Amino acid sequence: MERPFDGAISRYFNQDAPQAIRDLIKGRAKDGILNPHFPYDSRYDKDDYTDAMNRLQVELVRMQAWVRDTGQRVVVVFEGRDASGKGGTIKRFRENLNPRGARLVALPKPSDHEAAQWYFQRYVAHLPAKGEITLFDRSWYNRGVVEHVFGFCTPEQRACWFAQLPQFEHMLANEGIILFKIWLNIGRATQLQRFLDREQDPLKQWKLSRIDVDGLALWDAYSDAIRETLDRTHLTFAPWTVVRGDDKLRARINVIRSILHQLDYKRKDVDALGVMDPKIAGGPDLWHD
Repeated sequence: MERPFDGAISRYFNQDAPQAIRDLIKGRAKDGILNPHFPYDSRYDKDDYTDAMNRLQVELVRMQAWVRDTGQRVVVVFEGRDASGKGGTIKRFRENLNPRGARLVALPKPSDHEAAQWYFQRYVAHLPAKGEITLFDRSWYNRGVVEHVFGFCTPEQRACWFAQLPQFEHMLANEGIILFKIWLNIGRATQLQRFLDREQDPLKQWKLSRIDVDGLALWDAYSDAIRETLDRTHLTFAPWTVVRGDDKLRARINVIRSILHQLDYKRKDVDALGVMDPKIAGGPDLWHD
């Protein structure tokens, strides 16, 4: 079977991955948690997950009806480590929503024309109108982490971005746009195992990119950039919710709960929402490398 990038993920695992990470992956039990800092030893029960998710889907539909009927504008920014579960979480968030009013934005590399614009400009074009929800699968936070780590922006450009970002997000808040910022984080062994799984699965190989492959050796640089970005952009009017994603089921449930609990939509069923797990979702202080 063909493997993308000539088996670069497997080669990294066998030759360059830290021994402790290799040992974690080689010694794990089936479906075991690979991150030693994760607060649970086992994964979320699938029956409990299905029951909770079915209840949350009803609440999401009610929430969208409220957004539509009251003219709210909601933006959810999904950021996080590569392979942290952003795509799966977004899929569960919007699978029963009307796509006409809940748009997914996953922008490619900027064109030459876009690169010559004000940095936030191409994101502004995708902000929701009244009655709409916009979900960003990566966003203007590319500059804080990925662009910085790979040298796609200069230190001066990143400094300018840090200076302008609070003003930008404050303008969104003043305009009445409800902004949620979700950061999904995973451990290093979890990330590598997910990359290995993608490399072997012909139905998931499209999820791997050159950035993923080249980023394997840049874990520490990513960590430094993430810490700085979360610290400097956790704002009173636009805070971060950090979610530990080593267990995808727990992560999806807590991301959705974290958003719905903060919205005062019609016919809200607090019992159906359930309680957020503070070990899984919280502020930047929950982030652990």
